[in-house]
Amino acid sequence: MSAEPLRLFEDPVDEQDFSWSTRVSTRARRIRVIVDHDGAVEVVLPRRCTRADAERAVEELRPWILARLGDVNAVRERLGRRAGTVPYLGEELTLVPERGRARVHRRGSQLLVPLDATAQAEALERWYRRQARVEIEPMLDACVAALGVSYSALTIRNQRTRWGSCSSTGAMSFNWRLLLAPPAVLDYVVWHEACHLVVMDHSPRFWALVAQHLPGYREPQRWLRQYGSGLQL
Repeated sequence: MSAEPLRLFEDPVDEQDFSWSTRVSTRARRIRVIVDHDGAVEVVLPRRCTRADAERAVEELRPWILARLGDVNAVRERLGRRAGTVPYLGEELTLVPERGRARVHRRGSQLLVPLDATAQAEALERWYRRQARVEIEPMLDACVAALGVSYSALTIRNQRTRWGSCSSTGAMSFNWRLLLAPPAVLDYVVWHEACHLVVMDHSPRFWALVAQHLPGYREPQRWLRQYGSGLQL
C-alpha cells in the first residue's frame, strides 16, 4: 500500500496569467500552494477540502504566486542557452535528432536524440539519470573515504524541492538535474550530503566539516540558491 494515496483532479484550472492543478494528500494538514522549479503551480489539499477551497487559496496567494513565477522566468533568462542545446556540467551539448532513434547517445559535444519531441524529452531524462550515477558514484566514494564513513545505497531521483538527501540508514539520494549545473555545484552537493553521514543536522559542527573538506563551498551554495530553479531541460 502506498504511504500517501493521492487523488488527482484531472484538469488544471485556467487563471488569467497561469494555470494550476490540484492534488489531495492524505498526509496534508493544511492547504499548501507550491510553485515548482519549472513554473508548475500545484495546490495540495487535505482530505475533505474542495476545488472551491483551492480556488480561494490561489486567489489569496495570487500576488506571491505571480512573484514566484516571475523569479522562475528571470532565472531561466539568466541561464538562457542556445536553442537545440542542453547543459552538462558546464558544457553545452548540441542535440542531433535522428529518425528511428530511441536512446540518447553522446558523440563528443553532440547528443544523438530521438526525432519526436515527447520521445526526445523522455530519452534525455533517462540519459541524464544514467549519467548522474556515473558522475556521482565515484565522487561520493571519494568523499566517504576521506570522511572515514560509508553509505548503504545510492539512488538518482527527480525530487521536487531537494538536490540531495542522506537518511539515518546511510541511503544517499541525488537529483539528476545537478548535471545541468556547473561542476562545482555538483561537488558541493555531494560533499554536503556525505558530511551528513557524520553530522545529520545543520549545526555549526556540520558546516565546519563541510568547510574543512570544501573550503569554497559558499560560492556554489549561493549559485544553487540563486539559479537552482532554472535547472530544467
